[in-house]
Amino acid sequence: VPRSNQVWFRPLLLSVSQGHFINILRVRKSSILSRHRHAGPVHATVLKRGWHYLEHPWWAEQNSYAFEPPGDVHTLEVPDDVEEIVAMFHVTGAYSYVDVDGNTVGVEDVFSKIQKAMEHYEKVGLGADFVIQFIP
Repeated sequence: VPRSNQVWFRPLLLSVSQGHFINILRVRKSSILSRHRHAGPVHATVLKRGWHYLEHPWWAEQNSYAFEPPGDVHTLEVPDDVEEIVAMFHVTGAYSYVDVDGNTVGVEDVFSKIQKAMEHYEKVGLGADFVIQFIP
């Protein structure tokens, strides 16, 4: 499911009853993707290459695990020398996109992921109901 030019997600689980989702994120560009704050914990496994958050000294590297605590604000950056990253994220609750002053400029959650997936699957001819297989 395209999110923007060169950024996609592939849902694995969209749990409406539990308020969480698991997806594969694929990014094929180097840049700053988003500054955001999570309402719940996030677990990530880096499958290909890596990224880091501008606010933290550590790097999420290939075959590593990363944890993002609730309330933490961070800005995901894909370095210039990385052509593609692939990571699996388990996101609990919503996350808010925030500006440099910390003001919310957008929100994502399992419901918005379902909506975006339905729109994409309809557009490519699979039908909006294709998303049902990811909802337990």
